[in-house]
Amino acid sequence: MRDVHQRVHGLRLADDVLAGGDLLRPALRELRSAVRLFREGEYTEPVRQSLLRAIGELAQIAGWIASDAGQHAEAERVYRLGLSAAQTAGDSTLAGNLLGSLAYQRTNTGDVREGRMMARAAWENARDAPPRARALYLDRVAWACAKAGEAQAAVRALGEASEALEEHGGEEEPGYLYWVDAGELHVMEARVYTELRRPLRAVPLLRDVLSRYDATHTRELALYLSWLAVALADANEPEEAAATAERVITLSSDVASERTAERAGVVLARLEEFRDVPEVRSLLRQVA
Repeated sequence: MRDVHQRVHGLRLADDVLAGGDLLRPALRELRSAVRLFREGEYTEPVRQSLLRAIGELAQIAGWIASDAGQHAEAERVYRLGLSAAQTAGDSTLAGNLLGSLAYQRTNTGDVREGRMMARAAWENARDAPPRARALYLDRVAWACAKAGEAQAAVRALGEASEALEEHGGEEEPGYLYWVDAGELHVMEARVYTELRRPLRAVPLLRDVLSRYDATHTRELALYLSWLAVALADANEPEEAAATAERVITLSSDVASERTAERAGVVLARLEEFRDVPEVRSLLRQVA
């Protein structure tokens, strides 16, 4: 059982530096293996519960990887499998993570209304979760509200996420929350402000985070730079936006991630308004 949990965490760490297209097959293979182990074996109740949680955690990271690879139907199927396992195990924190992950995908693929409902449900059903889990679920609420154009609700959720994170310290919590920190919350805050077309708030936050960001996390670096490029364009700084966009495109070309490819397209579309600016025109010609 310990070996299963170690493989789950190994996939999470691999996802920090590799993209969905590189990890999808091994992630799904690990998930199928764990499900088969559960179905074919006979276990004591504590072992059964542990294995169900492992399946839920594997499903969350496998679903995230599938979504990053652009396999959204597969991601939803896997998320729902994991949600069932987490609920059967009685693990409301894990169930919240899975439902929140599905909400995030729905929000980003155009079903904003359903994504917002799911994000709120994930938060409301896990109010007793550890602080970092609550911060994560509230971040997803904030993002869904921003995509729905609900500015006040989005900003309120951001504040509640920050308050939840401030409570973190010394409590027992699942290992999958290792990456939730102030920097990640600042990134989401900046993304929300970019979505709400408030670049004066977004740009300083993103610059601060990017100045300290681990360059080995290529996919996230490209994604965060893409938000900075859009925010700079919104701030009427097309020359700097073009320079940032060029970094996004360079990084994206080496990453097997559908998300980064989509974000690069969003950035270029945003820059079309500034085609008469020499730096922007040069970049657009390069990628034409």
